[in-house]
Amino acid sequence: MNKLTLPDTSPARILVVGDVMLDRYWFGEVSRISPEAPVPVVKVERSEERPGGAANVARNCAALGAKVSLLSVVGADEAGRSLARLMQGEGIETSLHEDAALSTTIKLRVVGRQQQLLRIDFENSPTHEVLRAKLADFERQLPHCDLVVLSDYGKGGLAHIGEMIRLARAAGKPVLADPKGEDYARYAGATLLTPNRAELRQVIGGWSSESALEVKVTRLREELGLEALLVTRSEEGMTLFRGAKGKEETLHESAQAREVYDVSGAGDTVIASMAVMLASGADMHTAMRIANRTAGIVVGKLGTAVVQLDELRAAL
Repeated sequence: MNKLTLPDTSPARILVVGDVMLDRYWFGEVSRISPEAPVPVVKVERSEERPGGAANVARNCAALGAKVSLLSVVGADEAGRSLARLMQGEGIETSLHEDAALSTTIKLRVVGRQQQLLRIDFENSPTHEVLRAKLADFERQLPHCDLVVLSDYGKGGLAHIGEMIRLARAAGKPVLADPKGEDYARYAGATLLTPNRAELRQVIGGWSSESALEVKVTRLREELGLEALLVTRSEEGMTLFRGAKGKEETLHESAQAREVYDVSGAGDTVIASMAVMLASGADMHTAMRIANRTAGIVVGKLGTAVVQLDELRAAL
């Protein structure tokens, strides 16, 4: 396989839209079992906050050198203000529409002995009025980007995703979507979908062989009018399905051999890498190969994390 060369990512302009969340971590030591129930007692020694969901996708795009805009909805609460503050330090143009009826999504993880022991989620859905305002904001920002990323975590922030895809494609902008749920009809017309293996199985069912998988993905792509689909497959690496009808091709990249520490947020890194590389002029196969490298780096880090451009250069 030929040597990978990174394109110049500095001119790339990415618009990230989707469900943002605040990832909170409580780190502590576990030295005993509770006398009240057979559970470990964690003595919390420090806490940390990181942007999650679409905000983590935006951070990963920025870390790879792109100019990034983030559009989302948060609650008028302390968590929403924390998220806005964290994003300010990332050099990302951020438009977070506040919804007084919404609680900003929080994922609280309790970590003891470097192992995640518990995750607690706080969430609800944004109101229709705020989502309409967000769609108008999307239309205003569209001319100023090269590519759109739709990061769907199923929290309700992408209620108008079909309209967003239509507007972006009409403006000649590629659309990459990280899908959720069992109905992919909402992603019809997207350039590329990036489900993981379990998410894809929810939609197309199981497969007994690689050829059976190809048949099912080809059918899905035809139904939805997708240019390509990239499935991330954990220890099996990732597979790209692309090409027009009658000219379909399947390209596979084996997983990078390294210790897996934490897979949370790895999907964010993959779609961010694909977005930045495609917006920088790379072809889809090269973008996939580079995304495979960034995924190999980020799973060696704890929690939602990013891959810096220098780290990627060193890995290549």
